[in-house]
Amino acid sequence: MHSAHLLCDAETELLSNESLHALHRLAASEDRDLQMTAAMYYLHLSHHLTSPLPDAFMEPVMALLLSADLDVQKTTSLSLVNLLVKNNVCKELVTEMGMLVPMLEMFQSGDATAQCHSCACVTMLASSESNREAVMVDGVIPLLALAKSYDPKVQQNATWALLHLTQSDWSTRILCEAGAIPVLVLLLQSSDSKVQFHSCTALCNIAADREHHPKLLSMGGDFLLKSLLTLMSSTVQKNSSQACRCLQTLSKNVLIQEQLMELDCVLPLKALLKTCPESAITLLSALSAHPPNNEVLVSEGLLDEIGQLLHRHRSSPVIITHSCKIITDLCSSCMGQQAAMESLCLSGLLCALPSPALSDEILLLVTSHVHHLMAWGPVKSNLSLTITSEQVSRLVKLSGQTQNPQLSYNSVAIICKLEMTEEMIQLLRPHYVAMMSYLLVFLKNKDVKFQQLGIVTIFNLKKDGDFSSLLANSELEVQLRKVHAQTEETRRLLQMIQPLSPASVNP
Repeated sequence: MHSAHLLCDAETELLSNESLHALHRLAASEDRDLQMTAAMYYLHLSHHLTSPLPDAFMEPVMALLLSADLDVQKTTSLSLVNLLVKNNVCKELVTEMGMLVPMLEMFQSGDATAQCHSCACVTMLASSESNREAVMVDGVIPLLALAKSYDPKVQQNATWALLHLTQSDWSTRILCEAGAIPVLVLLLQSSDSKVQFHSCTALCNIAADREHHPKLLSMGGDFLLKSLLTLMSSTVQKNSSQACRCLQTLSKNVLIQEQLMELDCVLPLKALLKTCPESAITLLSALSAHPPNNEVLVSEGLLDEIGQLLHRHRSSPVIITHSCKIITDLCSSCMGQQAAMESLCLSGLLCALPSPALSDEILLLVTSHVHHLMAWGPVKSNLSLTITSEQVSRLVKLSGQTQNPQLSYNSVAIICKLEMTEEMIQLLRPHYVAMMSYLLVFLKNKDVKFQQLGIVTIFNLKKDGDFSSLLANSELEVQLRKVHAQTEETRRLLQMIQPLSPASVNP
């Protein structure tokens, strides 16, 4: 009779008082079949329930989890996993009712399915910050034991739970004290990609606190770094990307950077630029910030790879930002400058300029770095030869951005440094009228820096007779005379207040 009553599909009937009373009687029964009927009812509920499960319906669940029959426990724990995943039950209520205890006891059952379901439950509970302390008290050692299981599903759920426990400083510290690091490091070599990902992400969270670095590196022979470099070559993209992020977190430690360079990390990172470019370039950017690494990075052909990357990803803020930094870092030496000129990286930076997807912030960064690079004569000559008509047009347009004065300044500064060859003159001529307009704004600017750049740019452009003709008797020329007159007046006033010579002050 109870079984027939429980087959009703309507949600209102499923959650009726009659159903609740029936569940209480079935769960309290010592008959295994009656208990299983209740467990199957909860499994059915977990698949079809679309609203929160009333708290009263949780009491029979506790009784079923304490059943002497493992199959009843397994079915009930699977139901609870489904209900937790769908947020049909409150995680805090599950913990308050003491359900964590039978879940942890199921870890010791030796049954892979029971371990898998109970571990998944514990994982869901650990995802709630308020439950982590309860999980930590009794759950860490059993979870670490399950992480060593030979069953991939059990390992997946155990490492997933451990991952959740690395999301607070307090629980991370307890995990590390309990010996989690060696377990997680060894699991990087698991044949299961999910176990690898969970372990690597957990290690990445642990590595965020430098306090844990000694323990992370305590396994001999650079085992952790070698394992992460191997995982970085994984065909599973999210795993290779996560391994790279973990190394990037660790690389904030200069000693770890040196170890990575000794392990020839550049080659796998160059390969990763093709599959996970943002992760790889972030780590390479961290490595290039340490000057002792730069000679190796240049000799390994990194600038060639960066150039190709910029041409493939012209609208990625992450790639452009880190590329700018790497190019500038590596061009601090003559060897780097030469390599930059022989690569596509400088033209790649210019290729980013016309992209409509880039924010002013990124454009400011690109123009700032290009302007900085042009301070080196060979780079200046190379850019003058490789710049295109589209890029010149974009620089002229950016030069007129009065709402962003620094972006405007950087753009004009780049144009100012272009060598006025016949080819360059042909590229600039169509823009002379627009250029005269923003140069007039520069000359009227009260900031002397803008005035000086405007004057130098006019001087450079006057090498073309066509520009000189446009300048004659124009408003720009009138303003240029005013600036000259103001400068002369300032010079005269400064001369007046110069200290008198010793001879002039003696009686």
